[in-house]
Amino acid sequence: MPQPLKNLHAYLARLGFAAPPAPTLSTLRALQPAHTAAFPFETIDTLLRRPVPVDLPTLERKLLHAGRGGYCFELNRLFLALLQRLGFDARALAARVIEGDAPLARTHLTLAVRIDGVTWLSDVGFGGMVPTAPLRLDTDAVQATPHEPCRLVATDGGYLLRARVRDAWRDLYTFDLQPQLDIDLEMGSWYVSTHPGSPFLGELRVARTGEGWRKALRNGSFAVHRLGAASERRELEDADAVLRVLRDEFGLRPPSGVGLRDALQARLAATTAAP
Repeated sequence: MPQPLKNLHAYLARLGFAAPPAPTLSTLRALQPAHTAAFPFETIDTLLRRPVPVDLPTLERKLLHAGRGGYCFELNRLFLALLQRLGFDARALAARVIEGDAPLARTHLTLAVRIDGVTWLSDVGFGGMVPTAPLRLDTDAVQATPHEPCRLVATDGGYLLRARVRDAWRDLYTFDLQPQLDIDLEMGSWYVSTHPGSPFLGELRVARTGEGWRKALRNGSFAVHRLGAASERRELEDADAVLRVLRDEFGLRPPSGVGLRDALQARLAATTAAP
């Protein structure tokens, strides 16, 4: 049996709730953007080539007490436990991220939440383009979020998530409604954190949302994207600058004593040397 969420009140306090809210659509609409603002997407562990366990006790220690964020198998796994503890009818789904023309494995964890007979896509772990509002599955109409408008388009046997970035629609990922078990999440996280072909292995990717903005860090390139404005980008000169951005811009508490500074310096050097 899966272990229950233990730190409910500490979790809710991070999201701005003094008491457990009712499992309603308005609650989900409040929880989702609060989560992407409070818990950054980050791949510090995969930069360090460390395993990324997704059992609830580990996730609660890391996200609620150690000042860290995580990637989709961590963020959405913990969020799923929260939703279920609050009484939502929620389940895990597997998605296939769209990057280029070659099909990728189903290495993204997302969630389906059913409220009053309607199923909604809810996701707090999709990095720099995470949707900041739940999206209903029974329409292909454009749906507003606090950030970019999104659409869910029915495909052969599933759905395609799209977001309008500036004036163009961008395909983000495809998924179907087959429920995923805890063992599926463990396998997915193991693949993403250890497989030589994983785009996260040895890489630093960080993202966070706020009111009207998104922040993103990829290795040493830091960007702030504001709605209706040109993006601001700067290249960070060394590992110490990256560590400052992790703390000051993303609210993270980088782990100490694990070789992080050396790994960052090596990653920056490799990025600079790449053609």
